[in-house]
Amino acid sequence: MTEEERGELAKFMIRLLSEWGLGDEEKIAILALPESTKPRHLTQYRNGTPLPDSPEVNERVEHLLGIADALRTSNPCNASAGALWMRQPHHRFDNRTPNTTMIEDGLAGVVAVRMHVDCAYDWHIDAQKMAKLKANKS
Repeated sequence: MTEEERGELAKFMIRLLSEWGLGDEEKIAILALPESTKPRHLTQYRNGTPLPDSPEVNERVEHLLGIADALRTSNPCNASAGALWMRQPHHRFDNRTPNTTMIEDGLAGVVAVRMHVDCAYDWHIDAQKMAKLKANKS
């Protein structure tokens, strides 16, 4: 991926997380940005500075894109339905919202939300991987 493409991806990710109703601190947490990242730094990503090229950030971005795509295909006639779903409590997540699940449970929460909305991805992950993610809660 070129630097320009990575910058466009950063803009898309920040816009997507905003549409899902997440605040700046929550965006930082969900994307697993470095601890030194301040909310004001998100302006750089909104303007096209690429996200850090780290395995953890890249993995989160991949899952978040999978969630966004699954929500889009589940609700093709209503672009705002996916964003609304992300803010509604759900029994699968102990009556927490998908957003809260991703913030509180880290990568395991992001994967759990993706598994719920993306059945194709759910078929590819096994129970051992999920148990490992929950044990790490990173």
